[in-house]
Amino acid sequence: MPKGKAEFVDFKAIKQSVTMLQVLDHYGITASLKCSGDSLSGPCPLHGGENPTQFRVSLTKNCFNCFGDCKSGGNVLDFVVKMEKTSIRQAALLLQQWFGVGSKPMENTSPTGERKAEQPEPKQVVAPKQEEAKPAAKASEMIEPAEVKTKNEPLGFALRNLDTAHAYLQERGLTPETIATFGLGYCAKGSMGGRIAIPIHDSDGKLIAYAGRWPGNPPGDAPKYKLPNGFLKSLEVYNLHNAAKEDPSEPLVVVEGFFDCIKLWQAGFRRVVSVMGSSISDAQAALIERAAAPRGSVIILFDADSAGRAGCEQAVRILSSRVFVKAASLCTPGLQPDMLSPFEIAGVLK
Repeated sequence: MPKGKAEFVDFKAIKQSVTMLQVLDHYGITASLKCSGDSLSGPCPLHGGENPTQFRVSLTKNCFNCFGDCKSGGNVLDFVVKMEKTSIRQAALLLQQWFGVGSKPMENTSPTGERKAEQPEPKQVVAPKQEEAKPAAKASEMIEPAEVKTKNEPLGFALRNLDTAHAYLQERGLTPETIATFGLGYCAKGSMGGRIAIPIHDSDGKLIAYAGRWPGNPPGDAPKYKLPNGFLKSLEVYNLHNAAKEDPSEPLVVVEGFFDCIKLWQAGFRRVVSVMGSSISDAQAALIERAAAPRGSVIILFDADSAGRAGCEQAVRILSSRVFVKAASLCTPGLQPDMLSPFEIAGVLK
């Protein structure tokens, strides 16, 4: 890493600002965990365990424990240290990069802490991996600044020859109009081979990534969803480029998943977006605020499970200081917005 002016990283702020739910979402682990009360449980992702109860997460205490082979435990920093096999410093830098928290620029900043216009755009660096994690750094430690990724670059290609008539799309109840509008289709080859390709655009409508949904229950330990390496979903809000074109006097509905968003759109609620998980980042909150402002409102409609409830509370807390926001409730445990009929959606969003 090149020498330069030191940047203060506040480890305490990172632990207080980033939730285990956000980190698990980032790694695509949440879907494999079972919700019970305020806790999540499942096979340990750190050592690749198979026992469905050995790994546990407390949402209220914001910590994790493995009661299996690796006997790991701790906070979000400890989890990233184990997942990335890196030091506490690099784990903090990664969390800072992913969620935009815990940094305090020492120079060339405005009084509000924002970079001045003349500051060059930072670029992405990959945190070097080490054999063993180093001892925890003190929160007051000064470290060299790291360049971080602040945007997802547009793709230089688009997937072709997708099967828009795949049976899975019919099973999800999607119409040809909806499939065409969202560019959905089964991909036979490439990085998304064997999956339903879902194009992701930035707020300007530029194609920046594809998500891949396994058509049905995936085999073995394969994840339901696949995102490309290097893509930071915490910087984007799915379908925002379309929702922003709708009547701004209508509430902006925020859901968790791709298909929640797609099904609500098909049901006639066109001003709908997805945060692609059960947590919301500061970058996503800023995009939602911009789309809802100046006098608009936001409705949070997350899944009726522990992760959804925790994510809804977090979203309301973050957004309430920015826009008028309310939480819509799905009363039946385990229910998801994409399972609702148009009539039921209208009742929930009243």
